[in-house]
Amino acid sequence: MPETLLDPATLGDLLRVASAVDYHRWEEQVRRTGGCADPIHLTGWTIHKDKTTGETLHRYSTEGEPGGRLRVACGNRRASRCPACAWTYAGDTYHLIRAGLAGDDRRDIPATVRDHPRVFATLTAPSFGPVHNRPDHGTCRCGARHAPDAPELGTALDPATYDYAGAVLFNNHAGQLWQRFTNRLRREIAARAGLTQRELKESARLSYGKVAEFQKRGAVHFHAVVRIDGPDGPGTPPPSWATVQLLADAIRAAAAHSYTSTSVPATADQPARTFRWGTQLDVRPVKAFGDGSDITEQAVASYVAKYATKAAENTGTLDRRIGELSELDRHGVPDHTRRLITACRDLDPLYPDRRLWAWAHMLGFRGHFSSKSRHYSTTLGALRQARADYRAAQEHAALGLDDREPDTVLVLADWQYAGHGHTPGESALAATIARDLQLNRETAREELAALRQEGEQDHA
Repeated sequence: MPETLLDPATLGDLLRVASAVDYHRWEEQVRRTGGCADPIHLTGWTIHKDKTTGETLHRYSTEGEPGGRLRVACGNRRASRCPACAWTYAGDTYHLIRAGLAGDDRRDIPATVRDHPRVFATLTAPSFGPVHNRPDHGTCRCGARHAPDAPELGTALDPATYDYAGAVLFNNHAGQLWQRFTNRLRREIAARAGLTQRELKESARLSYGKVAEFQKRGAVHFHAVVRIDGPDGPGTPPPSWATVQLLADAIRAAAAHSYTSTSVPATADQPARTFRWGTQLDVRPVKAFGDGSDITEQAVASYVAKYATKAAENTGTLDRRIGELSELDRHGVPDHTRRLITACRDLDPLYPDRRLWAWAHMLGFRGHFSSKSRHYSTTLGALRQARADYRAAQEHAALGLDDREPDTVLVLADWQYAGHGHTPGESALAATIARDLQLNRETAREELAALRQEGEQDHA
């Protein structure tokens, strides 16, 4: 049962759902969604027929389901919206990133990719003014030693002089800055190898997988796994000149180069700006196995997957588009974040093509939170299709159709959207189901991690 006290109306609805004759089928549906917080409701039917004889092998209809509906997972990646679906998305991202580090035979990524030069790089935003922080040594500029969870961390020491306009414009152009960085990085690699751009394409390929993260001050930065492959991708060995040191040096040079920047023209109220990466640049090699370093394949994949399900919520902003500034009062948005959102609104008419107000809930950022180069590893679509195929095979086995060739079975279906979400009582029960599933997953993950650690120690 939920751990928090429920209001009488929610408790009454919970009891109604739990005492219904079809509760167990409703619970089974919710469990199949992973405890989704906002499931999609469908009505319809599907029929499996033998193509040769016309015999009906199986028929399913939602008429007999609770409420006459089938509930399927919403698939939202945001943990603030649906923790259950975000967990699935994070898992897919983990496998996508780890496949590019350790290989995956099922997706034609050989384990030899471990021998390719690869680093984990973090590119940050520049300063827009001093903020409250927790330095490794000494105190904050304000003279205090802030607690790790202090609400003032990341907020401006002097809001009157903080460049809120610059902060949201940087976020808005961060995607372009990343693109310029990767283009420059290829040039830097070629220069260090003594090659032209064309010769580089013939001998090596740059691959990466990245994720965006919001710092508490509301500025976006990128974490990326960057790798050098042979000319045809991870299945071909990199050239002999390709080393981790060369890659790391090229990244530092590309991040600092003047061409790795993006300019914003002046307006009647705003000066011209040129945005570059911040001075805090971290580049570390990725280890195959643990050796006291926390930058291992598993650690990197876990770190990237963690931030793939988050947005700007840690700054106190909303996880949806904002209609009016009055919404910020209703949701108690902190002052620093409110100023960033207000800057998006005020700047929107000055830069109409940047759609700053539409992305104010993201503090101006409108790029992809996670992305990868084409040849880095598998795709999220391929991982989802593999999961769908697995479930389809399970269903066929349960229906007694697994011994039939797929091309001998005709599937007819008709589905209609019928709404989404839970009633208050259903929501409380679904949250309990989701917690139970999560506990089971964590237990299984700990056992698997222990077995993997034993294997890595044996390998070392």
